[in-house]
Amino acid sequence: MASDDWFEDNDPMKSGEQNDEEFRRFRETLKNEGKDINSPEALEEIMLFYFDHEKFSEAMKFCDRLLSFEPFSADAWQRKGMILNNLNKYEEALDAYEKALSLNPTDPEIFINRGVTYDNLNRTDDAMHSFDLALELEPDHEDARFHKGVTLEKLERFDDAIAIFNQIVHENPEAADAWYELGYCYDFLDKFEDSIRCYERHLDDEPYNYNAWYNRGIVMNRMGNFAKSIDSYEMALAIREDFPSAWYNMGNAFANLGKLDEAIRCYERTLHLDKNDVPALHNLGNAYEELGEFQKAIDCFTKAVELDKKHYESYFGRGCCYDAIEKSLLALQDYTTALTINPDYPELWYARADAEYNLGKLDDCIASYETVLKLDPKNSEAWFDYGDTLFEMGNLLSSLKALDKSIELTPKFALAYFSRGKALVSMANLTEAAESFAKAFDLEPEFKKDFVALFPELVGNNLFKRLLLAPQ
Repeated sequence: MASDDWFEDNDPMKSGEQNDEEFRRFRETLKNEGKDINSPEALEEIMLFYFDHEKFSEAMKFCDRLLSFEPFSADAWQRKGMILNNLNKYEEALDAYEKALSLNPTDPEIFINRGVTYDNLNRTDDAMHSFDLALELEPDHEDARFHKGVTLEKLERFDDAIAIFNQIVHENPEAADAWYELGYCYDFLDKFEDSIRCYERHLDDEPYNYNAWYNRGIVMNRMGNFAKSIDSYEMALAIREDFPSAWYNMGNAFANLGKLDEAIRCYERTLHLDKNDVPALHNLGNAYEELGEFQKAIDCFTKAVELDKKHYESYFGRGCCYDAIEKSLLALQDYTTALTINPDYPELWYARADAEYNLGKLDDCIASYETVLKLDPKNSEAWFDYGDTLFEMGNLLSSLKALDKSIELTPKFALAYFSRGKALVSMANLTEAAESFAKAFDLEPEFKKDFVALFPELVGNNLFKRLLLAPQ
């Protein structure tokens, strides 16, 4: 990319010792902050050295010194713009590029670097215009095309970006950065096989790019190939161990495979690197909950909501744990808090209804089930629980309608047929009740024992005697 390659280091893999030696050499040269250096060539060399080592404030000092000697150098003004861009002083960078263009209006590199700064300011229309001006001067300029493609990505014009990056790799198959961006674009468009192909092509040339390994893992995870996603995350972590996102997503992959101990190890590693990572705390809580370690899960969810008062998922998770250890009132409090944050989440209303039922708050429970069904009208189990609770409250007609709806949505729902039979018995409609119990016994023969326990007075009734004696 133009903004990064302008000051390209001839040996980017220098060891720490080599860098230290260079700094010692320059330290001697730069006694008195280099104020005695009057050679433009020496000033440029020092500026390049500092830029290459991302010491942009120091680079700026020597760039200004250089400009005091060469005030009409378009290259020097362009370099100043690039340094300012890296210092996040974008408006000042634009001023420097304008000065450079006033001195040399036919240099495509200036337009490219100006476009990069416009993009950093989210002035995407200006960025596109600047890249197009560079391409008017040099139609085959790879960097201009590349940065135009990146800006198109930002605008979510992924098909247009893909066309540009494909043109680049067609003409230059070794354009590793273009392969990387193609991988990103195809992933966003859910073209997973193409995304993997492009990331792997990028990794052929850049095998130590931990971000590419990480992105490959994300795509593999989205494809449901969790084992291969873990392989990719492990490669990313072998290159950069302090990569919390890779640890976190590897934890998710292990969790998807049911390897909860490994998932916990990854989440804990994420939190070692970033103790305030709320999603990692939440998912660690989920893992402990699945293992039945409810107090540990509660501790994780509690830390998550202390860090993010609006994290309704963790209130929900903690509520589920309180339910599991039969602390229904605490569960209800958490579900209610979560619903103040996200009132359109049917699963939360369902959990709240169950907690209200456990606390004997049947009127509230019915209201919560009705909200579930308003938000999720095809939830067969919610229709069943709603109908069963109405039956318990003696509202037989409404109970029967709800149970019929549950059966309509799930025709082989044995328990719904059984409850429907109970309601019909209470309504003294024994013939239709027998038909419902017949369906229930056919789907789940064990329900015959429940029937005998509930209705001993009906065991000898001819309508039911035949059903109970039928072979299982």
